[in-house]
Amino acid sequence: MSKLVWDSTGERYFETGVKNGVLYKYDNTNHTYGTGVAWNGLSSISESPEGADETAIYADDIKYLSLRAAEEFGGTIEAYTYPDEFAECDGSKALTTGVMTHQQPRAMFGLSYVTTIGNDTAGTDYGYKIHLVYGATCSPSERSYSTINDSPEAITFSWEFSTVPVAVGEGFKPTALITIDSTKVDSAKLNNLKDYLYGTDAEGQSEGTAPQLPLPAKVLEILG
Repeated sequence: MSKLVWDSTGERYFETGVKNGVLYKYDNTNHTYGTGVAWNGLSSISESPEGADETAIYADDIKYLSLRAAEEFGGTIEAYTYPDEFAECDGSKALTTGVMTHQQPRAMFGLSYVTTIGNDTAGTDYGYKIHLVYGATCSPSERSYSTINDSPEAITFSWEFSTVPVAVGEGFKPTALITIDSTKVDSAKLNNLKDYLYGTDAEGQSEGTAPQLPLPAKVLEILG
């Protein structure tokens, strides 16, 4: 066993950025996530787990046990725009082309996005993480419109979301979040997962595939 060393060259890691957002609206008829659509203009996604509060159990004049409540996952999405398919997730529904009514039932959705892993030698080219979110619904959000002046600013939309976890498999509790680290996963298998998430174009005699959100069992099948 060797002595511990801190901040070695190539081991000063950090994470940054958010990009390649994809929305997968849930299809209540088929009970699956629908075809993914690109989410342009994502500026921020905050992951905010809650719960797991401690309940202390005392016995024999000592702290006997520490029990933890169930953990819940939620967060906040911020963006300069959103895909048309997100309207129903935000409680809007078309009366006719170009006419929207609000305060409608909010559709459930899934989400994928990419964050960057960097280090001291490769910078932001070191790697990335793919985040997969399941069973999300969002709350109403405030929109503030201001007059255009000599310092115009684009409106930033913001939505808080909560989730319902999905089954993972034997030996695991249900989850609403999976992350995939490109620096630790086989690159060929990772490309297969990206083809599943983002779709493929038709080549030769083969047809292209639609972008889909794989459930945890499918993620394991692709990467395992």
